[in-house]
Amino acid sequence: MRLAALLVTLLMALAGTATADERADSRIVDGRVVDGRVVGGERVPIEEHPWVVYLTDSSGLQYCGGTLVAPTKVVTAAHCATGRTPRNTRVVVGREDKKSDEGEVVRLAGIWIHPEYLVADQGADVAVLTLREGVEYQPLPLAERSDEALYAPGTNGLVLGWGRTSEQGPVSRYLLAATVPVMADDDCLDAYLQYDKEEMTCAGLPEGGVDTCQGDSGGPFVAGGKLIGVTSWGEGCARKGKPGIYTRIAAYADVIREQLDS
Repeated sequence: MRLAALLVTLLMALAGTATADERADSRIVDGRVVDGRVVGGERVPIEEHPWVVYLTDSSGLQYCGGTLVAPTKVVTAAHCATGRTPRNTRVVVGREDKKSDEGEVVRLAGIWIHPEYLVADQGADVAVLTLREGVEYQPLPLAERSDEALYAPGTNGLVLGWGRTSEQGPVSRYLLAATVPVMADDDCLDAYLQYDKEEMTCAGLPEGGVDTCQGDSGGPFVAGGKLIGVTSWGEGCARKGKPGIYTRIAAYADVIREQLDS
């Protein structure tokens, strides 16, 4: 009887936990899943956001997002690039509908991962992908250290992606976007002990309901016409009291810019 109960428990756990392929942007920290996570969003045209891209493996499976910041450079999360190579990674630009053939599928010339990156909730969750060839889509400027006002609590930012539309729901076929306000650092720390205000920012509604979700990792958090964050980690999707955590781009602008110039 104990063996049967154990098997039932194991099956239930597996049913609620996605495979590595389905959750390529997930990590387990202290026994809980933390992930880059758009819930509560709506479809938006790629023409209005030409700098948002998504990443695929060599078979075409979308697993993360990114932001075009120069003709040959894409900023994404380090955990979206760890274990990847230019041979097995593609960047899709100018494509709103994942089932269409619009836009371009571009191969990589190189992958840079921040040297201090270990796991997403310890910071430095940023990477730069170099495309083999330049693309003619409008890039998005980076937030700089002088853009502190963009991180003020209550600032509305836009998150975008093709990830899951609910915590255990299907991924989106189309580009979705949602507006979430930047939260005060103290509130972020109340939600997560690992939160580091020097390297991260968090955004969401106290009651939850709007957030990024699995598959949105590496995608943009935009305010003031600049990339202020990269979707990094969080607990679940759109949960009350559990906002999304984003890599604070202003903190890494200098080192990212070095990669853009290389």
